[in-house]
Amino acid sequence: MTPGKRAMDLALALVLAVPLAPVALVVAALILLRDGRPVLYGAERMRTPETSFRLWKFRTMTPVDGDSGVSGGDKLQRLRRTGRVLRRRRLDELPQLWNVIRGDISFVGPRPPLRIYVERFPELYGEVLKSRPGITGLATLYYHRHEERLLAPCRTAIETDAVYARRCVPRKAALDLIYQRRRSLAMDLRLIAMTAARAAGRDLRSCGLFGPRR
Repeated sequence: MTPGKRAMDLALALVLAVPLAPVALVVAALILLRDGRPVLYGAERMRTPETSFRLWKFRTMTPVDGDSGVSGGDKLQRLRRTGRVLRRRRLDELPQLWNVIRGDISFVGPRPPLRIYVERFPELYGEVLKSRPGITGLATLYYHRHEERLLAPCRTAIETDAVYARRCVPRKAALDLIYQRRRSLAMDLRLIAMTAARAAGRDLRSCGLFGPRR
């Protein structure tokens, strides 16, 4: 991570922390009142092929001992009503401001992967994780909803894993590597703006990075 990118992350995180703190408190109170404890969910993610960290989110699912792997149709029955709203607006990711301040992740970069996929695809993630993982990025903006549609019909963890590894990992990595080749502070700012637009319900085709999608 360049000093300029790190400085932008810290400045933006500190600026956003003030207006978003009341929102985070309201979200935490809603989860506590409607779904109980715990309010936060922490999961191991990889910052580099060798270094892990704990990524924090607001809890959106009923907790289960030994839960692991990506979220597919096999986990939909555990998704709480509050959690659906939080995910739709990406409010579940507000605690990741703490991860940005710590330097675990950036605002923009590849989504931090699970250890099992880094170990399964070491050459691929060896390249992808040359960029600091981020809250949002090209793959998040342009592939995440398609990924959700692919994983939604999966009925077991094994099926979810197979679909994710075969159809999602290579396509997301391709987008992450495009970002890696073209990244700049200006590009990061545009991707952040596009993420905010999507969270607000706007169509990305109206502000697409590469023009209208066909």
